[in-house]
Amino acid sequence: MEIIGVAGIPEVHPGDELGPMVLQAASAQGTPIEDGDVVVVTQKIVSKAEGQLVDLSTVEPSKKALRLAAESGRNPRIVELVLRESRTIVRKGLERGILITETIHGFVCANAGIDTSNVPGHETVSLLPKDSDRSAAAIRRHLCDAIPVTE
Repeated sequence: MEIIGVAGIPEVHPGDELGPMVLQAASAQGTPIEDGDVVVVTQKIVSKAEGQLVDLSTVEPSKKALRLAAESGRNPRIVELVLRESRTIVRKGLERGILITETIHGFVCANAGIDTSNVPGHETVSLLPKDSDRSAAAIRRHLCDAIPVTE
């Protein structure tokens, strides 16, 4: 097995189609995707392409979010999003500012998968994709349509 990172994917924006971007970047670096390859795409670029970005200035924190934010030293608007994106809080690591939650998708992760890194501006966060299986299937369809099958 050989693992090859794909470099050269440009900044991803809402509405971008990831399949063509991955194909083009892989080909440009001399490692075109071939039949039988396994392709892994990060959640972050899927979220960005699908517009799963939230401007924190549009979020009004609830009383519960304000209380948890005060206890953990976190931004109350982010805590509010964590609560909105979660079915339940599994564990509170308030001393580290972490809430382990079960997301509305059924995943268990820190802070409902909400991420503040590699997003535009200082007041924007990314949420998990709404339906990661659907997202993966769309990327796979594009890749399969573009890659000739070898027998």
